Amino acid sequence: MTNLEALTKLETAINSHDATSIAACFSADYVSETPHHPSRNYEGRATVLRSWTAILSRFPNLTARVLRLAINGDEVWSEWEMDGTAADGTSAGIVGPVIWRTDTHGLVSWSRFYLEPVTDEPIRPS
Repeated sequence: MTNLEALTKLETAINSHDATSIAACFSADYVSETPHHPSRNYEGRATVLRSWTAILSRFPNLTARVLRLAINGDEVWSEWEMDGTAADGTSAGIVGPVIWRTDTHGLVSWSRFYLEPVTDEPIRPS
C-alpha cells in the first residue's frame, strides 16, 4: 500500500464514523506525539480505538478533509480540517498539520499531531 493509499484509507475511515475502521489504519505499536500537549502522547492501536470511539460518540457527524499533503519515502506531511456537531448543538472545528510514518504494511506507525481547535478568540498580550 502506498502512502497516498494509506492517507486516503484513513480519511475514508474517519468519514465512515467507524472507530474500528479508523483503528485498523494504525499499527499495533503505533506511537502518537502531540508536542503542544505532551500529556496527550500515547501508544497502541487499542488507544486509537478508545480515543476515536469517544470522539465519534461526541461528534457523530464528524467530517475530515486532507487539504494538502507531501510524501517523502515512508513519511507523510498532511494538513487536516475536521468539523462536526455534538448532540447538544456544540460545533467543533480542528485544523492543522499531522506528520506521520507508515510501516511496511502501510499502517500508520508514528505521528506528530499539531491539530488545534478553531477559535475566534483574539490573542491578547499579557
